[in-house]
Amino acid sequence: HVQSNTVSRRLGRKLTTMFLCCYTDRTITMAASPKNSLPSTLTSEPIKSLSPVGNCQFSDEFAKVKLVGHFPVSKTSFVARFALPDSTKSLGLSTCACLLAGAEIDGNLEVRPYTPISTNADVGTFDLLVKKYPDGKMSSFLSGLVSSDDAVVSFKHIPFNIKIQYPFKSPKNIIMIAGGTGITPMVQALHAILGDEEKIIKNTHLIYGSRSKDDILGKDMLDNWSTGHADKFSVTHVLSDEANEIGEGYKKGFINRALIESIAPPPSAGSDVLIFICGPPIMYDILCGPRGEEEITGVLGEIGYSTEQVYKF
Repeated sequence: HVQSNTVSRRLGRKLTTMFLCCYTDRTITMAASPKNSLPSTLTSEPIKSLSPVGNCQFSDEFAKVKLVGHFPVSKTSFVARFALPDSTKSLGLSTCACLLAGAEIDGNLEVRPYTPISTNADVGTFDLLVKKYPDGKMSSFLSGLVSSDDAVVSFKHIPFNIKIQYPFKSPKNIIMIAGGTGITPMVQALHAILGDEEKIIKNTHLIYGSRSKDDILGKDMLDNWSTGHADKFSVTHVLSDEANEIGEGYKKGFINRALIESIAPPPSAGSDVLIFICGPPIMYDILCGPRGEEEITGVLGEIGYSTEQVYKF
């Protein structure tokens, strides 16, 4: 199911080194600074590696797997790398889709959705980009884990986890609106969009809301991708609590109607525009209406976008 020669070569290299059982291309150096120890999933070029729906290694039953790597990214975020049930295969997750993570915390089973930032070009492991929240039970639990032979986190994949599938109705323009960890499904989609040599989707612009520059998840990767694929991908960072002076490519405040209208094609563009949105509940409420409601309200509804033009992750 791999879609390119580049991915095939990478899979081949992975398979020939699996016997080492130590993932030497991704050595974890806890003493190193976050910038010097970023995992390859936050530094690599975008890779289009598609898998059909129904091919995921995880089923609708929870399966425990081991944590094999923990990469600090910032003061509040990290990448957790987990082993796959079958170490000789990739995750096999379709684009876009997520997993459900489950762990027993304080005597209760806590379950949270996570979208891997790794691709199907990675064999034997998958990566989650996690932001630790002060009151987040699962994120706090994951941040305290260390690599071990004991499997304490379970994963499963159910039909509800399957989202809009690439090539996303083939619009000419995609506008991504993300906040915080809502960036992870956008990264998953960007791998397919930017890794597609046929350039089915012509232009993609990411509007990414964060508290400060230090709080931007995957910033180096996004910067590299927007530079290396400037002909079809650009980013606007919106910072709500940045105390220092902001530079080009940044906006201060919150994502609002004026900003969206200055970037996105108008509703009259019809099927040539598709808007993705993912973030905290308040973002949905303000910009498009609650995630569980099909109707488009809020700012995007006021502008005039329809349910066919907006996808709520």
